[in-house]
Amino acid sequence: MYKTEAGELHVLLVHPGGPFWAKKDAGAWTIPKGEFTEAEEPLTAARREFFEETGHRVTGECLALTPLKQKSGKRVHAWATEGELDVTKLVSNTFEMEWPPGSGQLKQFPEIDKGRWFTVAEALEKILPSQQGFVTELEALLKA
Repeated sequence: MYKTEAGELHVLLVHPGGPFWAKKDAGAWTIPKGEFTEAEEPLTAARREFFEETGHRVTGECLALTPLKQKSGKRVHAWATEGELDVTKLVSNTFEMEWPPGSGQLKQFPEIDKGRWFTVAEALEKILPSQQGFVTELEALLKA
């Protein structure tokens, strides 16, 4: 999701929840995303995942961005849509994992623990390096 504020492009990024990401900031943020099956249309999956991670539905036009490969080898498809979202009202789904490791105790964590609007320069510092191309491509497409 993106918006223009005071003539400057801002993009919405989310921060992964759970203990692994708790103290990570620069290079740890991401676009709202998730996995889809071969039977699921990718844009439909992207809309579903956005809702699951933020609690908000995407209703506007979606601009396809070039898929990128993450460090893990996973290919990420992304779309951009103009919109407004109050990041103080994000509601994320949760996941369960053993924590602390080896304790035998299962704890639930939000998949996304916070979201924030960033300028392009800020977003390029905060987003996972493998996803920087989404931000730069969006900026170039909107300037064209």
